[in-house]
Amino acid sequence: MNNDQGQDTDRALGMNKQTQWLEEAETEREPLDIWERMRNGFKLQDEIGVNPRIERQRLWYVSKPSVLESASERGSLYIHYVVERLEERNMPLELALLPVVESAYNPFAYSRSHAVGIWQFIPATGRHYNLRQTNWYDGRRDITASTNAALNYLERLHEMFNGDWLLALAAYNAGEGTVSRAIERNQKLGLPTDYWNLPLPQETQNYVPKLLALSQLVMAPEAYGVNLSPIANEPYFEVVEVKQQRLDLSQVAELADMDADEMYQLNPAFKKRITMDGPQHLLVPTDKAEQLTASLALMKPQELVDWQQYRVRNGDSLHGIANRYHVTVKTLKDINGLSGNHLRVGQSLSIPVEPGMKPEQPLFQNVASAKAPATTRNHKVKRGDNLSTIARQYKVSVQDIKRWNGLKSNHLKAGQVLKLQGGAIQVASAGTTAKSKSTAKGKGREAVTYYKVKSGDSLYLIAKRFNVEMKHLQRWNPSSGRGLKPGQTLTVHLP
Repeated sequence: MNNDQGQDTDRALGMNKQTQWLEEAETEREPLDIWERMRNGFKLQDEIGVNPRIERQRLWYVSKPSVLESASERGSLYIHYVVERLEERNMPLELALLPVVESAYNPFAYSRSHAVGIWQFIPATGRHYNLRQTNWYDGRRDITASTNAALNYLERLHEMFNGDWLLALAAYNAGEGTVSRAIERNQKLGLPTDYWNLPLPQETQNYVPKLLALSQLVMAPEAYGVNLSPIANEPYFEVVEVKQQRLDLSQVAELADMDADEMYQLNPAFKKRITMDGPQHLLVPTDKAEQLTASLALMKPQELVDWQQYRVRNGDSLHGIANRYHVTVKTLKDINGLSGNHLRVGQSLSIPVEPGMKPEQPLFQNVASAKAPATTRNHKVKRGDNLSTIARQYKVSVQDIKRWNGLKSNHLKAGQVLKLQGGAIQVASAGTTAKSKSTAKGKGREAVTYYKVKSGDSLYLIAKRFNVEMKHLQRWNPSSGRGLKPGQTLTVHLP
């Protein structure tokens, strides 16, 4: 063999090795899209075959593309985490589609059987898998906690039904007792005991085919005319440890410079958007984690919001409670999910207060006419007066008038003197000044007040106190961007 032929052979061998290396590198390449990563980990495709029950479900999903689109949009925040946990346990990645069937990846989903969260745990099963449920926190809505609980449950069912994933999935939907009884029945009758032949409830008969149909659509979306929006194969969120107790999620969102609703979507287990009764960490978008960690480390104690539980007593009103605790009625209603002003004796209310503040000196009173600035006044009952007309005149409630005057009934006598509190003007507690005026604006009227900054105040706390957006407070007071100083007066346009 001449030298040229030898060089050609070496070159060919070298090219073959390079091609092989490129092919191996391509095989080992981490998928850029989470859907591709899931396809690589599918393990249940052999269960599909030609099956009319699966085909019916697949046709239904294809006919309603918005269902899968909205589920994948919501799931884009969580699905990478789910896939990673499944891979760690060597479980089929088709199971990452189970929350699509259960809840359309909606962490706030709530069923008629009181199942909650993306994995739809009922209360008893949730407690069995250590998912706490209190007035403040529901672990069934906790993305990481509920995912790990669901995978624990599925692994247990998989083992219980001798490694049969379809039976495990059926039991996840109907309960292990229902599936076990169906198996025993078929055994006694000499019938097959696989999932497809069991006499299960109709919902459970459709449940596994739905999951398998979804996996077919993900496996070959183009073949079925489905548009799967790409989801980056990278973590959407990080876990940030927090030392502070009882943080307001909207406050945390401000610190992380992110949208408050997105913060709640990542931490939906905190039912009142307050970090109580749950873990000492928060889920935050990966690009915001470092900023939030730094901001929390610099946070001063006076910038925190404390939370108290208040039990409604006889004679209480929303206005009176809000006045006592220096918050607005709207804040109380929003936090406690109240649609109206009605309260019942014994009802528990969550109330935000500044650390160390004692609910003694009223801060807010109703805004009305600037002619009556006093916080306490007397009203002499005239002929024709009744409690309703007097309450409307002074912008207070009938219940408050009765409580202030120890009245047992609505009966009044001409000449009787009633003691009234609050009313005509917005007033402030000791150490603040607040003057109110009404200014015409369009068809309505807007109340304006002035607030004198105290030591320890921040724009966030002041905005929270007056129930306004911080960005609006900054717009009304351009000089506030350079920092607040005690004694500085801010203009506040009241909602």
